[in-house]
Amino acid sequence: MLDWKKRTEGLRDNVDNSVDGARSYFGGLWLSRALGTLLALYLLIALVVGWYWSQEPELFPVQQHSQAAAEAAQRKLTVGYTTVETVKQVASTLLTKPGGYLSNDLAPPGLWLDDMPSWEYGVLVQVRDISRALRKDFARSQSQSTEDPDLAKAEPRFNFDNKSWALPASEDEYAEGIKSLDRYLARLSDPSQANAQFYARADNLNNWLGDTATRLGSLSQRLSASVGRVRLNTDVEPNQPIPEGQIVPVREEEVKTPWLQIDNVFYEARGQAWALSHILRAIEVDFADVLAKKNATVSVRQIIRELEAAQEPLWSPMILNGSGYGVLANHSLVMANYISRANAAIIDLRTLLSQG
Repeated sequence: MLDWKKRTEGLRDNVDNSVDGARSYFGGLWLSRALGTLLALYLLIALVVGWYWSQEPELFPVQQHSQAAAEAAQRKLTVGYTTVETVKQVASTLLTKPGGYLSNDLAPPGLWLDDMPSWEYGVLVQVRDISRALRKDFARSQSQSTEDPDLAKAEPRFNFDNKSWALPASEDEYAEGIKSLDRYLARLSDPSQANAQFYARADNLNNWLGDTATRLGSLSQRLSASVGRVRLNTDVEPNQPIPEGQIVPVREEEVKTPWLQIDNVFYEARGQAWALSHILRAIEVDFADVLAKKNATVSVRQIIRELEAAQEPLWSPMILNGSGYGVLANHSLVMANYISRANAAIIDLRTLLSQG
């Protein structure tokens, strides 16, 4: 009798243990499935948000935007207003576009994106160049004149590290640069403020175009290097003078953009072209008299046309890197074509400004 009770209790304990084990198993399985579902949902949302944040901003009408901004702020549309207001808007786009400024993001999906940060850097390069030109040339009557205090504050703000996350963040520095430009605009549009000037002269424009041509020339070379090519290196070794009558030694070397950098260079070029096309449209407004006297208006419009053509929609989900005459397209070479043509037109424009 006692043996029967013990066997019954043992069977009951085994059943209870089996039930508890099954509950633990199915509970763990449910938890893992729930976590897997949440992770998949998070990745899907991050993918959609990342795709939305990667959309490049559209081109905006420069002259209409400047007129509307001047009316909203009750300011007079003076010479130089369109250029500075356009620089403000271009810089503001970095902060206000979908997703905001992404180059210094430390969390997904911004952390996973590299195309849009490259685009942002391209825009930033042109903002830095034009802010330096404003401080150094456009706002000064001559090399010995005093620089504008607000422009002197704006330029270093835009040259701040583009990947700083905090203390201070890149966005905060760029926002301060935009505020400095706005203070300069407020004085420029006020006839009673004689200390704010904008000198729309051919030499000032030519100096900035020289920096722009250098930027585009380097960018074109980097884009062309996507397929790899052999070039002649005529660089002389440092501290190694060449004896009189001796030919400079020529070496061949292959230049090729690393595979993981091809899309970054492409989107940096898109960003520079986007920003530069807007700035040149503003230049066409503020330097209209200079360009007309030099017969250079058509040249400026040709540059803008090439840069805006580089903004055509990209229908491929990735940047293709086929060979020059291969089956697949090479988007970098197509972009290099537009950039090179714009650069050649800038060189012609500089000749007109200096000799026309």
